[in-house]
Amino acid sequence: MLARNLIAAAGNAGSPEGQQAYTTYGTYSWVAPAGVTSVCVVCVGGGGAGEGFQFYGGKGGGGGGLGYKNNISVTPGSSYTVVVGKAGDPSVGSLYDSGGDSYFISTATVKGGGALGGYSGSTGGSYTGDGGGNGGTGGLYPDGGYAGCGGGAGGYSGNGGAGGSQNGTSGSGGSGGGGGGATWYGGGAGGGGVGILGEGSSGSASTSGGGGGSGGTAGTGATGPGGSGGVYGGGASGNYNGGGGGNDYGGFGGKGAVRIIWGSGRSFPSTNTGDV
Repeated sequence: MLARNLIAAAGNAGSPEGQQAYTTYGTYSWVAPAGVTSVCVVCVGGGGAGEGFQFYGGKGGGGGGLGYKNNISVTPGSSYTVVVGKAGDPSVGSLYDSGGDSYFISTATVKGGGALGGYSGSTGGSYTGDGGGNGGTGGLYPDGGYAGCGGGAGGYSGNGGAGGSQNGTSGSGGSGGGGGGATWYGGGAGGGGVGILGEGSSGSASTSGGGGGSGGTAGTGATGPGGSGGVYGGGASGNYNGGGGGNDYGGFGGKGAVRIIWGSGRSFPSTNTGDV
């Protein structure tokens, strides 16, 4: 292992390698290390919360968008803004809270857009950058007995799967799958999240929660309140309790993320994008 690291270092003399990930909601300043003049960045927006509703099935939240951009010029020692979008939270006083945008420098540079919460339209987040994918739409209820499921997070070269009322759709281009399999008089399943280490396989739709894409985590199924979206950016499902007591909240959306990588020969979607 030591010999391998020495060879790698020799092959990249004068071009340091590294990465930094931001996975907690908030605003940060990233300082470019010595010798670093160009970076590649991937951003995932927060997933939308599911709608809670007593008398009709709540709508599912959309999945966050994913955008990446390569060869962003930076100056060693200078600081740059990093914003990580919030996860949609159904307990903040709104039953359909939306996810927030994640971006590096500005939303015009590279962005993973936050998704709308269930009641406000269920639309997945968009993206800005060299490539990426939109988040999947959240599912709508077909009648008074089913809740809508969450949309999958966007991928590196395709959109997230759509959430359904009973069956979602699979993702494409490394994205998360949509949730499916809402239960009668209960919550539905959350959409799959997406990983930030580069493009991998896409997530499939599932009745127990949409599968994660590119190493992201799956959405959760529901046993009462709506299922939550997977990390990062999965949309949450809605809830339905038939007008009785209990939890009227939908599920929580998956949180956003920003990851910065630098070094010779590294670029998204999949060229030496893992940790070094």
